[in-house]
Amino acid sequence: GKIEVVEFFWYHCPHCHHFEPALEAWLKNLPKDVHFRRVPVAFRPNFVPDQHLFYTLEAMGLLPQLHKRVFAAIHAERQDLDSREAILKWVSKQDVKGLDMAKFTQTFDSFAIASKATRATQLQQAYNVSGVPALGIAGQFYTDGASAQSMERALQITNYLIGAQRSKAPSAPRKK
Repeated sequence: GKIEVVEFFWYHCPHCHHFEPALEAWLKNLPKDVHFRRVPVAFRPNFVPDQHLFYTLEAMGLLPQLHKRVFAAIHAERQDLDSREAILKWVSKQDVKGLDMAKFTQTFDSFAIASKATRATQLQQAYNVSGVPALGIAGQFYTDGASAQSMERALQITNYLIGAQRSKAPSAPRKK
């Protein structure tokens, strides 16, 4: 099996925005036996629209075009994307091939997206995430900037834990 690494984040978090370039660089060298995924957190009910935005972008295949733009809109352009209405208005202004606003709105409001948001919050609670950005490794380890003293060091710890998990994995049977 693959070793899973989960990044817990919130679009409105300035630390998550600052961490994004280092994470993107780290992802370029991701080993083939590591599965990476992002999970938006919801420490409070007002975080849920961010979760819906992320999972809608993911479901529609728009993350590659819009993930970084969401961070830029919030942190560089100081746009207020903290409600369903503000998010839908912002998305409608994005010039992205294949973006159908009726489908986006329907997906954003769907049971499937609400379920993904609920599961994300359950995973956040299972990892006992106390702040973001944070990394969960192999379903059993957790690190963040506070515990590692920086997110760059958190990535080093993640690499170490991936190696440790890899060495614990049972080896494939040898052919005779």
